[in-house]
Amino acid sequence: MRRRTGLAIAGVAALAWGEWLNWRWSRGLVGHGGGASEAVVVLGYRNPQSTANLINRWRVRAGIRSIAADGEHGTCVIFSGGATSSGATEAQLMADYAKSVLEFDGTVLLEDQSATTWENITNVIPLLEDVDRIKITSQPAHALKARAYLRRQRPDLAERLVRADDYRPGEWMVVKPLLAVYGLWTLRGLKADERKVLL
Repeated sequence: MRRRTGLAIAGVAALAWGEWLNWRWSRGLVGHGGGASEAVVVLGYRNPQSTANLINRWRVRAGIRSIAADGEHGTCVIFSGGATSSGATEAQLMADYAKSVLEFDGTVLLEDQSATTWENITNVIPLLEDVDRIKITSQPAHALKARAYLRRQRPDLAERLVRADDYRPGEWMVVKPLLAVYGLWTLRGLKADERKVLL
């Protein structure tokens, strides 16, 4: 009985820890920017098949829901990701999913040359020059890494970063501890000031 209780407590603690870290990462390196125009950048994930995979479908949904309620027609959604083994690009597969399944009819741009997160940011920068608010959408740790990369490459544009709606309490709850462990590993190269959280 004690063992079961201990395991239950450990399980609850792991879930709470995963939630907390993902919540924290979703708030790193963002401000409260103003202005009328915004861009939502949706980062692609490895996609060997000819349709958007589970992770890319979720990222597209998170990107679409990140559009400000009053800015649907003034928002540009940028899908970023290069070629896959199926021949199509991650960007194109995500855009197809957004349009055909989610029936998104807003402005869409494709960045289809990137193979890494650093390249995602490098290649979307020309598309971000004229917007007031920038949202980067992915799993929270990955999005934080991308925001840090934007800060390194273009600090002036990083000043325009605001929160995307890519963290929701309870969403992906069972796997959030694993995402947290993986996130800690992928973020090990970030500096302390790149982990700032604005509450």
